[in-house]
Amino acid sequence: MTSDPDLVTRRARLLGPNVPTFYDPPLHIVRGEGVWLWDAAGRRYLDAYNNVPHVGHCHPRVVEAIARQAAQLNTHTRYLHEVILDYAEALTARLGHDLSQVIMVCTGSEANDIALRMAEAVTGARGIVATDNTYHGNTTAVAALSTRRPPIGGRPDHVRLVPAPDALAPLGGSRDAQGAAFAAHVAAAIADLKAAGHGFAGLMLCPAFANEGLPDPGPGFLDDTVAVVRGAGGLILADEVQPGFGRLGTHFWGHEALGFAPDVVTLGKPMANGHPVGAVVARPQVMAAFREAFGYFNTFGGNPVSCAAAMATLRVIEDEGLQENARVVGDHLLGLLRGLSHPALADIRGMGLFAALEFHPDHAATCAAAVEGLARRGVLTGRVGRAQHILKIRPPMPFSRGNAAQLVETLEGVLGGLE
Repeated sequence: MTSDPDLVTRRARLLGPNVPTFYDPPLHIVRGEGVWLWDAAGRRYLDAYNNVPHVGHCHPRVVEAIARQAAQLNTHTRYLHEVILDYAEALTARLGHDLSQVIMVCTGSEANDIALRMAEAVTGARGIVATDNTYHGNTTAVAALSTRRPPIGGRPDHVRLVPAPDALAPLGGSRDAQGAAFAAHVAAAIADLKAAGHGFAGLMLCPAFANEGLPDPGPGFLDDTVAVVRGAGGLILADEVQPGFGRLGTHFWGHEALGFAPDVVTLGKPMANGHPVGAVVARPQVMAAFREAFGYFNTFGGNPVSCAAAMATLRVIEDEGLQENARVVGDHLLGLLRGLSHPALADIRGMGLFAALEFHPDHAATCAAAVEGLARRGVLTGRVGRAQHILKIRPPMPFSRGNAAQLVETLEGVLGGLE
């Protein structure tokens, strides 16, 4: 592993304190291609973590689309332009449930911020429910839902957090009981919000519960909760930033895998392969209520270059069969991972090209050591979970069976050296 002390010092001087980096020492990455990254010393790393380069680092079709459009025109959406409309048609063709109108933004945080305001506009209420180990972005509104760093002065009174589903300690005491138990917590939170005078606007969740550690509660898990939310007049806001665009293999979207119909879908990170693009997709009546209640314009959201990058990314997913690749390679990867053994490992699970190795919570240090050990051996992963005790695998979508074998072989060697 390489790290430039001068860059670390310069970074602290120019960017300020506590700006996070991955790995110790931090990597100085200078190039990417496909599922690979290279550092300044020329060492190659297998990227088993980054979902932003969804179709692979520096995919030539996405690069070409960006360059071609940038050489022709880039401006805001107050002029008429076909590219945003072409992309909106292609994107919404991939969605059902009358999710047919789009706002283009630059980040998932912006998208989730708008989704909250959509729920307010439709219901006339402010109360919002989210899970208690989630992350939905870094605007003031959505940061109030995130749990790692509560807002200064405490969480706003119009926010309620409910226990997230859990693979090892399921709500209600069993996997079968977990759906009803989750719905009961949501119902209690809604009642509390209404009693406090906030009313109920909606429930926001990631359909894969990615930051909760990918517990994979299974199809139908949300059925009781959907009934509770609908009965209370609220909206269901699905944050598809991590599970969307085919990553789960069996389904293009996380809400499809769970089997529910959201009112709003939010998108971000992977949709333009690293170009800063996000989106909100909503039912027409939801969009109309938002547009009536809020004056909203985003200077960079939906610009022609961003839309060209997003369109190219979507076409590559389709043309290269990357959803099917996620299913096939993901199944193979999960099978290999389940052959691993270590006293600190509690569970191994996955959906498509998204896998989690959960260590016992009191072994978070072992999980951290595994991530660092993998990086030293040229494989990049990350951590998630309440105690940061879950090793997270979320590679670019062209990940192959050979890449999976390299990852698991390397991980086996790392685990063998850990107590």
